[in-house]
Amino acid sequence: MRKLLLVAACLYFAPTVLVPALAEEQPAISVTPIVTASATATGQPIRMPDGDLEMVAALYEIAPGAILPEHRHPYPRYAYVQQGTLQVDNTEAGTSVVYKPGDVVVEAVGQWHKGTNVGTEPVKLLVFDFIAKGAKNVEMKE
Repeated sequence: MRKLLLVAACLYFAPTVLVPALAEEQPAISVTPIVTASATATGQPIRMPDGDLEMVAALYEIAPGAILPEHRHPYPRYAYVQQGTLQVDNTEAGTSVVYKPGDVVVEAVGQWHKGTNVGTEPVKLLVFDFIAKGAKNVEMKE
């Protein structure tokens, strides 16, 4: 259990520094970096909230043809696409990006956007929100 917690802490807090050393010490561990990003999908610098931070992880499943209503996130949100094809249309930036399995979505902060499952199978996302403690990270457009 201690080794598992150590590995998780290393991966979360300093992957570019500690993971190569950890992999050398433990040949049974394989680390494959997926993405490194310092900006959102629309080019905004990634910044964390001040004060106490809360991480919330959730699994999302979006049916084929489903459209998420227009919304925005006041805090950073990241999603790993496990299955399906998701199109994200940013109505403020005028951009559209299609994400497929293995892609990482680095969502825009404070910009209105909507998502659509443009494939024939459900979209499955592993979503991480990094928010001020107790805050919500979805605001719906009225």
